[in-house]
Amino acid sequence: MSERYEIRVAGSGGQGVILAAVILGEAAVLHEGINAVQSQAYGPEARGGSSKSEVVVSRGEIDYPKAMAPNLQVALTQKACDEYVKDTAPGGIVILDDFFVTDLPSVDAEILHLPIVRTAREKLGKEIVVNMVALGAAAKVLEKKGLYNPESIRSAILARVPKGTEELNSKAFEAGYELVRM
Repeated sequence: MSERYEIRVAGSGGQGVILAAVILGEAAVLHEGINAVQSQAYGPEARGGSSKSEVVVSRGEIDYPKAMAPNLQVALTQKACDEYVKDTAPGGIVILDDFFVTDLPSVDAEILHLPIVRTAREKLGKEIVVNMVALGAAAKVLEKKGLYNPESIRSAILARVPKGTEELNSKAFEAGYELVRM
């Protein structure tokens, strides 16, 4: 990979989209040896407001830190889907949560409509790990693209999450990884 690859994770405050992008950036730099820059934008609300975070990765220099046409997008709410998915690079991949995103977009991208929130709630019993489920799904896509080894992302997760939550977050990551059939 020499060209830039752009990733955007979007949802609402409290879903952990910023942490998810930070982890992707750290995994790229610390474990994959690729350059990465992460940026974020969120509303003034602590929970429930709009939130997005982006990671640009490249083996070469990164001359602009923001995603212009993300190759991979993760949208965890309908509002995030409606606002950002139209920016997806042609032929990109869009991961959508099937609980909060019910109106699917028409874009030149592969759409993966996955039970991200349901998996966090029902399989893991804690919606707080929805971002880790989403990271697992993204990890499978990024692995298939030859960009990341999933273990790089898992290592970055375990280094970042609060002590005592490593097992839950690891299970959430694995559950998300298993959701993607590519």
